[in-house]
Amino acid sequence: MMLPLAGMRVIAVEQYGAGPFGSMQLADMGAEIIKIENPAEGGDVSRGVGPHFLGPGDSHFFQAFNRNKRSVTLNLRADGARAVLADLVSSADAVLDNLRGDQPARLGVTYDALKDANPRIVCAHLSAYGREGSRAAWPGYDYLMQAEAGYLSLTGEPDGPPARFGLSIVDFTAGVYAAMALLAGVMSARATGVGRDVDVSLFDTALANLTYLATWYLNEGHAQGREPRSAHPSQVPSQLYRTADGWIFIMCNKAKFWPALCAAIERPELASDPRFATFPDRLVHRAALTALLDASLSARATAAWMEVFAGKVPAAPVHDLAQALSTPFVTEEDRLWRYDHPDRADFRMVPPAFRLPGTEPPRQAAPALGADTEQVLTGLGYDSARIAALRRAGVV
Repeated sequence: MMLPLAGMRVIAVEQYGAGPFGSMQLADMGAEIIKIENPAEGGDVSRGVGPHFLGPGDSHFFQAFNRNKRSVTLNLRADGARAVLADLVSSADAVLDNLRGDQPARLGVTYDALKDANPRIVCAHLSAYGREGSRAAWPGYDYLMQAEAGYLSLTGEPDGPPARFGLSIVDFTAGVYAAMALLAGVMSARATGVGRDVDVSLFDTALANLTYLATWYLNEGHAQGREPRSAHPSQVPSQLYRTADGWIFIMCNKAKFWPALCAAIERPELASDPRFATFPDRLVHRAALTALLDASLSARATAAWMEVFAGKVPAAPVHDLAQALSTPFVTEEDRLWRYDHPDRADFRMVPPAFRLPGTEPPRQAAPALGADTEQVLTGLGYDSARIAALRRAGVV
C-alpha cells in the first residue's frame, strides 16, 4: 500500500521546533517535504542546538524534528531567490512556514505572492502571535505561551512556584494544528482549483488548549488552579498515591472503576461508604480518601500493584525518562526505531504516534544542509551552469 500522503509536495520555510514538528508528521505519512534553509545563516538554527551533536551542522535536536525530509538551500532575501521559490511552488501542493508574523509577506510566501506561480497553492503560516494585530512583529516561543496562557498556574504543587509543562507542548500541538490546517487547505484546493492562506499561532494554540478550563471560567467564573499531587480538579480518585517504593497514578474516571479499585486493594467496604459514594462525594472528602488509599497502597511496591490492577483499574507507574524508554511495553511493540544516519549507524528515535497497517513509514535521518539542492533544482529544469551561478550569487 502507498503511504497516505505519497505524491504531495510541501515547501517548508521553517526552523527550530513547531514548524518542523508539523511538517515531520506529513513526511512520516509520505509527503515530500522540501525544507528551505538559508545558507547565509548555516541553515536551520536547530542544527546548532546542543548538548548532543552528530557532527558539524547536525544535532540530536535537529534530527528529532526533521527526519524524512529533503534540504534545499535558498536565501529568500537574496536577489533572484523569488524566481527560484516560484519554480518550487509551481510543482508543490503547499508551503508551510513558521516565521514571525510580519515576515511571510516580506519574504513572499503568502498566497497573494505565490498564486501566479500556482493558483492551487496553500500557504500555511505558523507564527507566534498571528500575522495581524499588535503583536504580529513579536518573536515568541513555547514557554512564553505557557506562561501567558495560564499553564504555569496549573502545573505543580499548590504551594510551589509556577512551573511549566516539562515538554514544549505548545510547539508540538501548534505543529500538528498547522499540518491539519494545511491538509484541509489542500483538500479544498484540489476540489476547487483555488488555494488559500491558513493561519495557526502559538498563542492561539495555547489558548485553545485550555478547553474545558476556559469554559468553566467563562461561564461560571471558576479559575482552576493547581491541585495537590497532580489531581484532576473534579474526578476522584484521579491523582498520585504513595506505594511502598514510590508513587502510582490512578484514574478512576468512570464510576465502574471505583468499586473495582476498592476490591483490588481489598477494601471493598470503601465502595459503600457514603462519604465516597459518588464523584461529588469523593471530591468533598478527597483528603480523607487520599489518606486511606495511601495507607492501603503503601503495603506493596508500584510494580506489584500494576500486576494487580492490569486491565481492571486504570493506573500507571511514575517513571523517569530512562525508565519510560526501557519498559517492556515500549521495547516489545517496536516503539523505538533506528534511523539510517551516515555518522551513527544505530541512531534511534521515537517513531510517529500513528500506525499505518499495511505500509511502513519511512525511516530516513534528517538531511545534511543543502543535501538535495542540486537534485531538486535539476528536477525543475535547472542546468548545472544556472545552479553554479545561483551558488556564486549566494542565492542557494
